Amino acid sequence: MDLTPLDIRYQEFPTGLRGYQKEVVKAYLAQVAEAMEALIRENEALRERLKALEEENARLKEAEGELKRAVVAAERIARELKAQAEREAELIRKEALAAKEEVLREAALELRRIREDVERARREKALFLSQFRALLQGYLDSLGRLEEK
Repeated sequence: MDLTPLDIRYQEFPTGLRGYQKEVVKAYLAQVAEAMEALIRENEALRERLKALEEENARLKEAEGELKRAVVAAERIARELKAQAEREAELIRKEALAAKEEVLREAALELRRIREDVERARREKALFLSQFRALLQGYLDSLGRLEEK
């Protein structure tokens, strides 16, 4: 039988010749004591549960703080990596432009050398042809003089 505050408040004990019957009062007090012990045990269990939940809450708050710090650190690292990648990309672009300029410069020099070689070959050809014509003309002239004799 569970006791309520009203049960305790309005409990009446039968009286005997010399007052209340001691056995009934003692039995009722024992019942009240058992109920109180149960309440105390339940109260202590609830306090322990509350303490455990508060510790868990503190642990979770600490983990949340660590997680927030980790997220902030990850965002910072991501920004740094992005900035570094952008710097590296710019450096690669500049190196590629410089390499392109070098290739173009070398190609222009090679073109100039080839054009000079072609021009020199044309001059040599023209010289050769003029010398060959002169040789042929000299040969023809000498043949013509031999025929006249």
